Amino acid sequence: MNRRVMTYNPTFGQDDQKVYGPQTNIAGNANIYPPADPTPPPREIPPRSQDFTGRDDELRDLLSSFKRGATIVGLRGMGGVGKTALALVLAEQLKDRFPDGQIFVQMAGTSEKPLEPSEAMAHVIRAYHPELKMPDNKYELQGLYNSVLSGKSVLLLLDNASDRGQVKPLLPPSGCAMIFTSREKFALPGLEKRDLYFLPLEDSEKLLLQIARRIGDHAEDLAKLCGCLPIALRNAAYTLAERDDLGLQEYLNRLKDGRKRLELVEASFSLSYGLLSPELKKLWSMLSVFPSDFDRVGAAAVWETDYDSAAEVLSDLLKLSLVEYLESEGRYHQHDLARIFADDRLEEDSDAGIAAGKRHAEHYRGVLAAADELYLQGGEKMLDALKLFDSEWANIAAGQAWAERYAEEDLAAAALCGAYPDDGANILDLRLNPRERIRWREAGLAGVRQLKDRAAEGAHLGNLGIAYADLGEPQRAIEFYELALSILHEIGDKKGESGALNGMGNAFAALGEPRRAIEHYERALTFAREIGDRRGEGTVLGNLGLAYADIEDPQRAIELYNQHLAIASEIGDKRGEGTALSNLGAAYADLGKTQRAIEHYERRLAIAHKIGDRRGEGITMFNVSLAFDALNNRPKAIDCAQAALAIFEAIESPQAERARQLLADLRAKET
Repeated sequence: MNRRVMTYNPTFGQDDQKVYGPQTNIAGNANIYPPADPTPPPREIPPRSQDFTGRDDELRDLLSSFKRGATIVGLRGMGGVGKTALALVLAEQLKDRFPDGQIFVQMAGTSEKPLEPSEAMAHVIRAYHPELKMPDNKYELQGLYNSVLSGKSVLLLLDNASDRGQVKPLLPPSGCAMIFTSREKFALPGLEKRDLYFLPLEDSEKLLLQIARRIGDHAEDLAKLCGCLPIALRNAAYTLAERDDLGLQEYLNRLKDGRKRLELVEASFSLSYGLLSPELKKLWSMLSVFPSDFDRVGAAAVWETDYDSAAEVLSDLLKLSLVEYLESEGRYHQHDLARIFADDRLEEDSDAGIAAGKRHAEHYRGVLAAADELYLQGGEKMLDALKLFDSEWANIAAGQAWAERYAEEDLAAAALCGAYPDDGANILDLRLNPRERIRWREAGLAGVRQLKDRAAEGAHLGNLGIAYADLGEPQRAIEFYELALSILHEIGDKKGESGALNGMGNAFAALGEPRRAIEHYERALTFAREIGDRRGEGTVLGNLGLAYADIEDPQRAIELYNQHLAIASEIGDKRGEGTALSNLGAAYADLGKTQRAIEHYERRLAIAHKIGDRRGEGITMFNVSLAFDALNNRPKAIDCAQAALAIFEAIESPQAERARQLLADLRAKET
């Protein structure tokens, strides 16, 4: 009988072998690894801040997502927006669902040396097995990490993560959950993301008052100065809570200086800024020339690069939470305090700052010109023009302000200063009140005189006349028209001459001299027809109608108004169409046809609403009030007078006093 000899094969020996997970020891001296948990479940997550305020909607949505099975939640946003504060509140509300432990790991993502994933894994493992020596091999460490968490219900909170590479290896096994915060936006399998922005104003005020009650009625002002950014709100409130000798008004006045406000966020923003490459630092700083939101085309112009390159850089900045993306508008935005921080860094390189400002001003002068050209095409294009202008108004105003600031020392800036009010003349006449137009025109006039541009000088003088006339100063307006006419006649600018003559007519009409007004209108009409200026022709016809109404020839006035209406409708001039309808309404009211007058006024109001013509809306509401008064409908008349007064006051119109008097008269009649 043969005996089988048992031999020892070292290949399959279990001596000193580490075996992960639960094992049955059937031979050798295998180490059971890891051993049974010797310590109680860790409870490492810090308590929530006692003054945590707001974020109700975000918290409700996040809790709801956990109920639906979410296990990985990322809170993302710019520095100081309150990501950690919300994460701690969320963890507190979730802790009972994770009885096997809640672990907090500071990932140090904005430091010079972020925590390595292996270091974070070791932290989690030691929370359960402090006696274990960590494997040197990263794959063994990953296996040990997974084994420690396997079968448990644990909540991990990773604060201030740097990027996906730091977080992905730490994704826990089934049954566990992870919350992480990060300034960088990145994707992970199964990630439920929440991007945080500044607090609503109401919550910002509550946070301030919870920390420092003495802020009182000034909470709204202080919240706005802090940009409703939680870190700024807290720093400001604690300053007031801790410094009894610091006067509230004194502190508010101090924070009106942007550099002082910057102190509230300097430390937090510096961490993000320090992580950027030198080139990205420069490009991000240049975005401070945008006073509000902007699009990729604008960024490309300021950076002096192509559209695709600008889009790529903006995506990088968005990923780092250094800009926000307004998806519904397709535009980007910097928080107010981030803009101040970026501008402070840009000022360190004054040449780069001036160059960026100049490119910004040049670009938005072009945007204004494009909007004005579109406006003149009438119809739906006119509405597109107004939409474009309104979306870029903050940038247009900033561009003009830059040109005005540097006009005396830079000829290119002087040229821009002169071009802004001219290139947007028609749309600015609709959108700016007279005082604003005067300021732009006076700056433009100084610029073109520096360039010795006679044609532009004449145009600016004529338009200053229009603005002063709208301000209720016809005599001053005539002075400017006369200066303009002398130049325009000298250089043979018939279109400009027609406009100045039309303005002179308006001024004489305002002075109660309708026959002198008619003389000027007739001369203006001749020029307009001679050069084929249909828009100018329509405008003069309307004004001529008003002059005939003043000399009590209502039928002739109505004929002229209808001619104006026909031309305006033909060329799609909605504003001119509205003016003609308003004039027709007034003519029918003078004839005692009040109901017909109201019908024309209502058509006029519809156009004013559509194109945002506040001045025209106010005038029409005033006239509607008179019409309802004529019909003895005092309540409606009072409502319309109140609406007219509110509009006139908002746009600083000299008509406000007339509306105020009308309202007083109507109320007196009612009593």
